[in-house]
Parts: sequence; C-alpha cells; structure tokens
Amino acid sequence: MELIITEKENAARRIAEILSDGAAEADRVNGVNVYRWGTKRCMGLSGHVVGVDFPPEYADWRDVEPAELVDAEVTKSATQENIVATLRKLARQADTATIATDYDREGELIGKEAYEIIREETDVLVDRVRFSSITEREVQDAFAEPDEIDFDLAAAGEARQVIDLVWGAALTRFLSLSARQLGDDFISVGRVQSPTLKLIVDREREIQAFDPEDYWEIFGDLTKEGTSFEAQYFYDDDGSEAERVWDEATAEAVYDDLAGVDSATVTSVRKRTRTDSPPEPFNTTAFISAAGSLGYSAQRAMSLAEELYTAGYMTYPRTDNTVYPEDLEPDELLDDFVGSRAFGEDAETLLEQDEIVPTEGDEETTDHPPIHPTGELPPRGELDEDEWEIYELVVRRFFATVAQPAEWAHLRVVAEAVGHSLKANGKRLLEPGYHAVYPYSSASENVVPAVDEGDELAMSDVALDAKQTQPPRRYGQSRLIRKMEELGLGTKSTRHNTIEKLYDRGYIESDPPRPTTLAEAVVEAAEEFADRIVSEDMTAQMEADMNAIASGEATLDDVTTESREMLERVFEELADSREEVGDYLQESLKADKTLGPCPDCGEDLLVRRSRQGSYFVGCDGFPECRYTLPLPSTGEPLVLEDECEDHGLNHVKMLAGRDTFVHGCPRCEAEKADETDDQVIGACPECGEEHGGELAIKRLRSGSRLVGCTRYPDCEYSLPLPRNGDVEVGEERCEEHDLPEISIVDDEDDDDPWELGCPICNYAEYQARNRIDDLEDLNGVGGATAEKLEDAGVEGPEDLREVDPDEVAANVQGVSASQVEDWQAELAD
Repeated sequence: MELIITEKENAARRIAEILSDGAAEADRVNGVNVYRWGTKRCMGLSGHVVGVDFPPEYADWRDVEPAELVDAEVTKSATQENIVATLRKLARQADTATIATDYDREGELIGKEAYEIIREETDVLVDRVRFSSITEREVQDAFAEPDEIDFDLAAAGEARQVIDLVWGAALTRFLSLSARQLGDDFISVGRVQSPTLKLIVDREREIQAFDPEDYWEIFGDLTKEGTSFEAQYFYDDDGSEAERVWDEATAEAVYDDLAGVDSATVTSVRKRTRTDSPPEPFNTTAFISAAGSLGYSAQRAMSLAEELYTAGYMTYPRTDNTVYPEDLEPDELLDDFVGSRAFGEDAETLLEQDEIVPTEGDEETTDHPPIHPTGELPPRGELDEDEWEIYELVVRRFFATVAQPAEWAHLRVVAEAVGHSLKANGKRLLEPGYHAVYPYSSASENVVPAVDEGDELAMSDVALDAKQTQPPRRYGQSRLIRKMEELGLGTKSTRHNTIEKLYDRGYIESDPPRPTTLAEAVVEAAEEFADRIVSEDMTAQMEADMNAIASGEATLDDVTTESREMLERVFEELADSREEVGDYLQESLKADKTLGPCPDCGEDLLVRRSRQGSYFVGCDGFPECRYTLPLPSTGEPLVLEDECEDHGLNHVKMLAGRDTFVHGCPRCEAEKADETDDQVIGACPECGEEHGGELAIKRLRSGSRLVGCTRYPDCEYSLPLPRNGDVEVGEERCEEHDLPEISIVDDEDDDDPWELGCPICNYAEYQARNRIDDLEDLNGVGGATAEKLEDAGVEGPEDLREVDPDEVAANVQGVSASQVEDWQAELAD
C-alpha cells in the first residue's frame, strides 16, 4: 500500500480526487478521513500534529522562575492524537510513503514530523513531492518525479518553533507574574510580535508628538469658452514651485489681489505623454496590500487565498517571487479564460497583442512562482462573494502583468494675474493599456481644455483655504506588513498571523491598528528594562540565522543555543527590576480600564469583571466604597476616549463581533432608566391569569430595554426590544395575545418607523427567522465551508458548540479560529 500525507484534510481530498480520476472513496479512521483507491491511501494532517513544549515540571507558572525556562529542555508530543494514531496505523500497513505537504519552511517541518512518526513504525521508503498549485497537471507531474525531504529547511522551521517557545514563554511569564496578570488576561510577549508592536507604538508616538503648522492655499476657477478648470496659486521658493503659504498676512494679500481681478493671461503651456507601466506579479506582500485596498484584513485575505489554492484555482500564496518561471506560457494561460463570462472578453483582447511579455519584479526565487491563477476556473456559484472577489483580483493582476502599458496625455497650464502665477495640471487617458483589465489602479482623468500662450481666461470663485499640516498616518495592515518585510521581521508565512495575534491579545484595536494603553505600557517597560525584547535588529538577525540553517550554513543547535544565550542576557537586565516592571504595568492596566471619578468618593471608576464572568463598573475604593454601575450583558467592554460632558466619564463600547455597539456613558444610561417609568401594556402570558402579573416596557440601568413582567423576579418572563429609538405604543391590539402593536421611531420626523407589532409575535418570528438548524444557517457559512467543516468532523451546530476553535482552524483551510469563535457566540445567542 502507498501512503500519501498532505498538510490538511481538504488538500488530501483534492489530491486524492486528482490521482484517482475522481474514484477515491473516504473511510473514517479514528475520526480522520482517509481517501482510498486501489492500493493507495491519502490522509491529511491538521498542520502541526506534533508540538514543542517544556516538560510537565515547568507547567506551573507560580512554582517555576521564568528565567529557568531559558535553559529548559524542549520536548515534542502529539497535539492531535487521533491523527497521529491514524498515521501510525497506516504507516504499519504501508510499503511506501509520500509526503505532500506545502512547499515552504513550515510545510517541510510538518512533513518531517510525519516522517519521524512513520520511522517509529517502519523503515519503508519515504519520499517527498512538491508543487505550487494543486492542479491536475502539477500534482501529476510532482508524483511522477518525487524528491527527498529537505531536512535543512525543516530544521529552520524547527529552530523557529524552539526559539519562539523559549522567548515567548519565558518573557510572557515574567511580565505576567510581575504585573500579577494571570489567567486569560496574561501579558503576551513574542519574538516577532513585540518588535512589531513597537513599530505601531512608535508611529502612535509620532502622531501624538506632532505639532501642526498652519498654512494657506489659494485656488481660482479659470474659464475658456464655457469650460472651467481649477488652478492653484504658486510661488518660486528657491527654485521650487511652492503652493503652501506659511504667512497668513501674505496669503490674505495674494487672495485680495486675485479676488480683485476677473481675468488671467496664459503664460505657459506644456504638453507631454507619459507611459504608465503595468504592475509586477503578486508576491505575498503585494497581494495582501491589494486585498487590503478592497477591505480585507491580512489574515482574511490569506485565508481566502489558501482556500483558492487548495481548490486548485490559484498558485501557492506564500511567496517572495515577482518573476514568472520560464515554463509559464502566458498565452496558454490566457487561452484558458477564453469563453469565460467574467474574463473571456478581456482574455481574447490580450491574446490579440502582437507580443505577450510579462512584467518582472526585482525578487526572483526558486521555491514558488508569483501568485497567479492556474487556469482551472471555478463555477461562479461555487465561490462565495469574498472568495470570488479575491479570485478575480488574482486573475486580473495576472492579466495586468501581460497587458500593454497605458498612455497618458499631460497638459500643464500656467496663467498670470496681477503679478501672481496659477497653475493647472490636466491628464487624459490616451491608451488604457492594463487599466482596461485591472480596475484596481486609478485611471481618473482631470480635464483641462486646450489653451494657447497669450489667451485671456476669465477668473472667478477665488478661494483662500486655511489648512494645517497633518501627522503621519497610522500603518494600515498592508503597510505594516511591508514595513515588517523591510526590517526582516517574520516571514511571508507569519506576518499576517502576527498582526492577528496583536488584535487577539488586546494590544491593538481598530483598522488601521492603534495601540491600546496596555500595548504602550508593555513597549515602554521593555524599552526601559530590557530593550532586546522589542529590538527589530535582534529579531531580524534570528530570521537570518534560520535562513542560514535552511541553506546548510548553520545548524539548529548553533542557532537555538545562540538565541538562549541572548535571552539569558535579557534576564540579567531584568533581574533587579521585577517589582518596578510590575508596578508600571499594573498602573497601565488600570488606566486602560479607568472611566473617571466615582460620584460617591472621588476614587476611579473601573471596568471590572464579576466571578460569574459579567462586566460592570466598580469603584477602586472598594470595599470602603461600593458604588457600581451595570454594563450590558452582550460583548466585552472597551473604554473609549470620548468623555461625557455631564459626568466626566469615558464612554464604553461593547465589542460583540458583528453586534458591536457603543453603550456610551454608564451613568447616563443608569439615570435614564431611573427616570423612566414602566409602561404597562397588558397581561403577562405566564402569570397574569393566576397572579395578576402584567407586561410593561422597561428600561434597564445597563442600557437595555425589554418587555418584562411587573412581578420580576418572581416571574422572569421577558421579550427583548431594540436598544435605540423611541418606543411608541399603538392603539391596535394583537387578536391572539391582546397586546398593543409597538413601533420604534428614530426621531420626530421619522416617516418610516420600525413596525414591530405585537412583541410576543415579533419575538416568535425573530426566533424562527434566526433559528440555526444546520451549519449553513450561520453567518458566513456557505455550502463549500459547511462541507469542509463536516469533513473535519463538525457535522452540525451542536458539534460546533463543543469544538476547540484553534483545532478547527488547523484542520479546515480558509477558516480562522476567530471565525469559529464568532459562530460559537452566534450559537450561544
């Protein structure tokens, strides 16, 4: 029997389908799909099924000094025992084995882990196949010419595992224990994560330290034969054409001069054409940047790309290469799109070119080609909207790289009035070139009419605009990844995951990423007491060392030993400052949760968490002061910068995925509830007949509203109401429940109110509409995703409630742990 091992289950299914001509059938072994045809068996792992960790005696954070981890032994153990057991069982039956994991550092390590498990069971031949797209041709060609495992490349991946474990665990424990911040809220530190966080914090410091300067710009409309265009005042500043006037009096004098005339004379006309070259092929960083312009986070873009890769529609998305391989025939690939409704016309146009010569970038590597479509076209209905948008981006980028340059006509006009100069720059697209097939690059025109020197143009609408210089922009995710690449932080395979971790750990929020108070505190503490923790140079050197392992110029032991010695020096720097670091971090953690003064005692009001897990606002003077305010039961609170004018408290936002909302000032919400009388609307359906309970519209101090029984807590019957808008009770009543029909009105002028109707009927309809009977009822789960979840053993909503999100993400291509958590939250609702 020949055993084939892939990196994930869906890759196993795809490869089995290709190699068996669709004849493979799936068996379940220990809960793992094993694809069978003839004498061949194919199974997928779930990424790493073997993990590195410290021996059990190091597990208790309180009993082990963090510095002890620097020299601690690192052990390996199965993290997916059912998959490992299945691999062992099949290995004992195998005559040969083939590793078909992804072709990169991480994939090579995963393949080596499988190889070592097989070797513990048998000494059969184990070979390796590599491909850059899971298409019929590439897979067949790869299996026709198998190779050997690259143990040097795998060792580079293993070095990363060990170094990240030792650095991350030792420093995470040190900071968390120092700040007495344990449990789920521990303070995370990482070899790549922390220098990346410093980049974000440093940019925020630049923004906060920025001192804006005032300047003025002057504009006027020039008109020739009924056609107007905008021109801008400029002046000579040591040979450069300056547009910003830094002195207000000067700006006003120029404005007064120009506003006092009604014409200007053309003194210069310059025409030229410019060639606009097509973009170079996609590497990972450029792809993430382009997907970011469409609104996709780096993590989401890569998840979608991996899904399309596994389905055989595009090449491997983790690559530095920007030069197509010599054996790529662009005309043949274009021909695959002829006849396609979405791309056929553009493909035919490109094939009509006299010569098809793809663009090239500066990076040429031999592992994977640039990202491009494979020529296997998905049926439009097979992909959801996000998958299709990313697929179209990849297709059109390939089209752009084989298209002609665009040609622009530029016209520069200078006019003069009362000794002052104004200029206008127009551009017009002469030949669209690659813009015709790649709509993601700007092709906007600015029309300036044809004029001649000496022409008199009417001038009107002269305007003086007061402006200020702006601080540097925050790094968007794609810009941040480019900066990480420039500094050697992480790899093409890990950078987007690093950013996702920073979000998950509460270090950054919003997009573009903004550091939280905790992030700033961690970076400042590291800079003060051990700056190697956030040193980009140290991290980049380690990345270079791991590349040296991959090329055979260094060994795993050499590099991991050097990293431990470096970490030991960090702990020497930290040795005498644990208490100081702890105090500093505790103050910062407190600041991140502080709302403002307590009205009873003047101490700080803080966001706190009860033993039951719910959030509330409590006084820092507890137990002497027991003042509290409720918070909504939905979501996790985030303290905002906005401050209540009445109470001096910061507003609170409740983070709840798609249901995130701004709660506002907790005191305002509580006072509104205290001042609002319950409005009785009818009898309670549960206790009205026996105990006289009535239903009333209630406003809770947490900000929520509901229809609830007046006998609460003896009767807990309630129905939810929307949080916002005014509740209006109508005169018409429900025949079934004898309750009035309710509307939600946004304001006095709202002529289209939200007609809820009878609250009992409305809630019953809502439950029916949102009932989750199968996986496809969940937001973002289409037929293809549901099938992949089912293949991974998640056959319905009840299974999804119980799974580990990280485990599902490891098993299901294109699904992240945060998505699984969102689905679980949706089920909980």
